Amino acid sequence: MRNDDLSRRDFVKQGALGAAGIALGVRAALAAEPPDKSKILNFNERMEYRRCGKTGLMVSAISLGGHWKRTCVNGKDVWGGPWDAPDLLKNRTEIVSKCIDSGINYLDACEWNEILALAKAVKGRRDKMYFGFSWCVEEMRNPKFRTKDALLATLDKGMKQAELDCVDLWRVSCHTPGRMHTFGEVLEMAAAGEKAVKDGKCRFFGISTHDPEFLELMIKDFPIISVVLMPYTAGSKEKPTHSLYDTIRKCDVGFFGIKPFANNSLFKGDSQPGNPLEKEDNERARLALRYILCNDAITAPIPGLSYPQQVDNCLEAIAERRKLDLGARPAILDDPRLAQLQADVWRDLPPGYQWLRKWECV
Repeated sequence: MRNDDLSRRDFVKQGALGAAGIALGVRAALAAEPPDKSKILNFNERMEYRRCGKTGLMVSAISLGGHWKRTCVNGKDVWGGPWDAPDLLKNRTEIVSKCIDSGINYLDACEWNEILALAKAVKGRRDKMYFGFSWCVEEMRNPKFRTKDALLATLDKGMKQAELDCVDLWRVSCHTPGRMHTFGEVLEMAAAGEKAVKDGKCRFFGISTHDPEFLELMIKDFPIISVVLMPYTAGSKEKPTHSLYDTIRKCDVGFFGIKPFANNSLFKGDSQPGNPLEKEDNERARLALRYILCNDAITAPIPGLSYPQQVDNCLEAIAERRKLDLGARPAILDDPRLAQLQADVWRDLPPGYQWLRKWECV
């Protein structure tokens, strides 16, 4: 991160670092007690729930991501089309309904079309799902939107267009590499988050990034950050020492894993129901989800589910996990299919997603 007139030491108050220290062990202490089911939003016995760091929210261990890149309706790819196309809205509404029926209680959207489509799909049912929000084209990735006022204006604009009175999580999308931001810019971002929370526009503030070193600095120095989003794939591993996940645990930060299927590089078919490879791909998705959930630092992976059948497959992954992976040594770690799956993930990464290799061991 480039130096500005203000140093990191100037910003970090004595109580800020203390808050991170006090958080040490909180996750483990709370996890030792069974959760109060009556306080879990949209609780369903078939789903697993995890505490989302210092937010205190109990979130479904598999949640709904915004990217539905491989969704086809009537044989047509609907990712790049109008957000309000009837076929797309019908699909998104069906997915949200299926998620609610399955106990999934968090959805995440970071593109303007995702936000508008999912806000429409969940309208009237916000008491069933937490909403994660990022209007990424007008946030930190864009040099024009790296001030407190500009970021707050983006939040206001997006919420107005999506007819949202409040979002549960405003998680600003940062530039990649994040270290390209000046410290002055991240100060502005933190100030915007503090203001939005204070004014009741969002309940919690967080960031998403593809840069692990930048993320570690931000978590340690900015206690306003309650949640982070970053990649965690079927091929990701935790470093034995000095891992970023140690910092996540210590600072009691919620963590949603993006790209759980490595931009779909682990699949063989086209994801459409009834395709000849559907059964194999469903198995591979379950293996990936079971593996990802072995890391207790993760609140939830957020796959971009495209069809109701894929939501059912998530519940099946939870059922398999309960049967096979809750002992001292999760069975998935010794499953020979996992090793093949991990090899396939890295071999089949598309050219535009080779950067995911940076997240293989963090």
